[in-house]
Amino acid sequence: MTDPATRRVGGFSPYEDEIGFSRAVAAGDFVLVSGCTAWYNGMVQHEGDPYGQTLDAFGVAFQALERFGLGPEDVVRTRMYVTHVRDTEEVSRGHKHLFDTVRPAATMVVVDGLLDSRMMVEVEVDAHRTGLADHLAALPEGIR
Repeated sequence: MTDPATRRVGGFSPYEDEIGFSRAVAAGDFVLVSGCTAWYNGMVQHEGDPYGQTLDAFGVAFQALERFGLGPEDVVRTRMYVTHVRDTEEVSRGHKHLFDTVRPAATMVVVDGLLDSRMMVEVEVDAHRTGLADHLAALPEGIR
């Protein structure tokens, strides 16, 4: 039996069903957001623009956090996977734009590639709010 304070939400990635994962999982007072890219309506957005893809990818993560009543200010850790070292400056600029006042722990790594060769960056987000587990346990099972 699943802990009543553990909730899962889906997003709109076709890979969720194909691979078998949730967009985000709330476990205790933490929300863990799966890898997000600049993917909307079946298309990669901002092709060739690592800054634009960074903002969009974090936007997908923020939408998942909103489902649990959290926002960027609750983010405590980010991970960025970048497909080319030349793009790290633009990805960093996007991260700073979104998190300069929040200052989460952050990791950026350069990888060989992502699932679609037009994707230049993928991000993960971990967020925390004290009391979130109690709040979620009291909700109806609408958030699975």
